[in-house]
Amino acid sequence: MYQFNRKEYEERMKWYQDARFGMFIHWGLYSIPARGEWVRSTEEMPEEEYLPFMKEFDARDYNPKQWAKEAKAAGMKYVVLTAKHHDGFCLFDSKYTDYKVTNTPAGRDLIKEYVEALREEGLKVGLYFTLLDWHHPDYPHYGDRIHPMRNHPECSNENRDFSRYIEYMYNQVEEVCTNYGKIDIMWFDFSYDDMRGEKWGATRLIDMVRRLQPGIIIDNRLEVSGEGRGSLYECNPTPYHGDFISPEQIIPPEGICDKEGNPMVWEACFTMNNNWGYCANDHYYKPVSMLIKKLVECVSKGGNMILNVGPDAKGKFPKESSAILAEIGRWMDKNHDSIYGCAPAADIPKPDYGRITRNGNKYYVHIYENTLGPLPLIGFDKNKIVKVRALDDGHEVPISTLWVHSDYPDIAFVDLGPDPVLPDPVDYVLEVEMAE
Repeated sequence: MYQFNRKEYEERMKWYQDARFGMFIHWGLYSIPARGEWVRSTEEMPEEEYLPFMKEFDARDYNPKQWAKEAKAAGMKYVVLTAKHHDGFCLFDSKYTDYKVTNTPAGRDLIKEYVEALREEGLKVGLYFTLLDWHHPDYPHYGDRIHPMRNHPECSNENRDFSRYIEYMYNQVEEVCTNYGKIDIMWFDFSYDDMRGEKWGATRLIDMVRRLQPGIIIDNRLEVSGEGRGSLYECNPTPYHGDFISPEQIIPPEGICDKEGNPMVWEACFTMNNNWGYCANDHYYKPVSMLIKKLVECVSKGGNMILNVGPDAKGKFPKESSAILAEIGRWMDKNHDSIYGCAPAADIPKPDYGRITRNGNKYYVHIYENTLGPLPLIGFDKNKIVKVRALDDGHEVPISTLWVHSDYPDIAFVDLGPDPVLPDPVDYVLEVEMAE
């Protein structure tokens, strides 16, 4: 039976903490009505209105190799795809249900193609698997806070057997942990009300997952939802503890430490617009400059960022998403050393002009706007600075010799030159190497 082991835990989390940046992909039948992945619940849509979408799901533009190339070019190191979302529809060929992609015009196991495409690009493989299921007859309907039929007394739970559902869920998780080779991340979603922990048979479930997939990384949502923290935070990990905390659509104001003050592993998940699944009328995409700065903020606070794409009904990334990924990639191509393998610069205060990340004795000063006059490196011991370089092209950035030194003798200033506009107006990064 799996039990928490600190040394083993830290070992399996190394690659994940080095990666810092990943892609979420939400795709399924809900991409056809194109009103978000919760469309059945928000509109209280009866199943007989939703099932016909199976006849349209042809995945004609599905090209996981292209997905993987776009993720890699953006600087992402891992990808997590919805093998099954709350509607219960499976993108994999499950022998326990007919509600699956092989019974659609697509006619094939899409998860198999996905994992192969990621491995070809050297990306880590993640699968999202919901704990909820609005399709299964034994999942609570009437009165459940989330189920589409929650307000329909004719959908009584009288003859539903939740233990049958748990066995079904267990069997499907076993399938995805058995049929696709090494899975690096399992992203369960999510607990609510009394539906948490052992209500899901969590100890037995996770023991099976970790037995079939040694070294797999698992989120914390068997215990909590996006706003929760879980038993690892409480310093009393259950057998089904999460390996990382998963704040949703928010960056923790000061990072996350456990109750004893020790830094924790966390990953903030974000949409590019306002929906996870494809929403045809949602064109409210976040600016690339904002997303780059939010990635830097996550790393500067000790976290990862996973950024979502919702492919359309045919399986293609929206053009806005692809454009955003390409722009992030251009920045990452020059500045990835300030992201990969980096952690908070806990010994240096956050500067007014940006943020700082750190990898060993190298500090990465992210400058969002230029200063008037030379740029102060507050918190750095000026006598231990070995060199300062621009990260994008490696040129030397000289220590300033202006008169200002006489007023601030303990602060090192660097001279960025006469141009008030930074070479990168979004985030210009300096690498400051310190004596060890």
